[in-house]
Amino acid sequence: MFKPCFDISTFFYSFEKIFKLSNHYENPWENEDNIIWENPINMDMFNEQNPMKTQSYRISTGIQRLDELLSGGLPTNSVTLISGTPGSGKTIMCYHYIQEGLNNGEKCLYLTSDERVENICKQAGELGFNFKQYVESDFLKFLYLDVEQSDMFIAMEEEVRTGGYNRIVLDSITPIVEVPLWVSNGINEIIPSFDSSKSTKKYPAGSTPATRMHVRHLINLLNKVSCTVLITSEIPEGSRSLSRDTISEFMVDGIILMDLDISMNRRKLTVRKMRATKHTLKPQDITITSGGIQFL
Repeated sequence: MFKPCFDISTFFYSFEKIFKLSNHYENPWENEDNIIWENPINMDMFNEQNPMKTQSYRISTGIQRLDELLSGGLPTNSVTLISGTPGSGKTIMCYHYIQEGLNNGEKCLYLTSDERVENICKQAGELGFNFKQYVESDFLKFLYLDVEQSDMFIAMEEEVRTGGYNRIVLDSITPIVEVPLWVSNGINEIIPSFDSSKSTKKYPAGSTPATRMHVRHLINLLNKVSCTVLITSEIPEGSRSLSRDTISEFMVDGIILMDLDISMNRRKLTVRKMRATKHTLKPQDITITSGGIQFL
């Protein structure tokens, strides 16, 4: 006689609870307040390969109102994409996140591919974020990723794997995924480099295979360490994508979209997705002051 491998009554009870969340049968995760649940069913049994992702603890973003929108903050050990057009406040969001960690005595890593470290400290200081004292006390490390150096990825991986960081920022992913790729030894060795002297196959910058390899490699690396990560990505004006590479948004745990409303002279912040988090999809008005980002 056939014996089911799970309790069928529990199965139907779970679906009954789901449909009671809303009267909108087209999308049972959404209600009239435009609030959604990401992953409302407990999927822990399917996450054995990455048990870190089942944690429900929250990490503060350093912005109280944003934490409230995220039911307490970012999920622990998650990777969140901060996307936006130029001038929307992506880097300042990272400043808040790092400062909150430093205030809590956490070890933080700031990977930068756009700005030199001196410029970041200066710009952050003008907004009230004093990072220099934490660099001197070894709670904060800045690592400049020079995309023209062939050992850039090796240096980054070594620091991420061995640094024991609680929080990591990658600002930004865009220049990194635009580096050309060469593959040698069949498919066993991927070399992100401008030096093709030992290569057998080239994936030019901007090609879909190269971009996918870069993004997958980075996200997998960050998922393997026990830390909570923010990644920034530029979005060209008028683009409907959520990242410049158009791939990152499908591989991260959360997306916070930052934008400019030129007609209203306002900046906007929208939580587009966040794993295991109840959140609104409504854009929020924000402003940038001498103290960083503030909600209006």
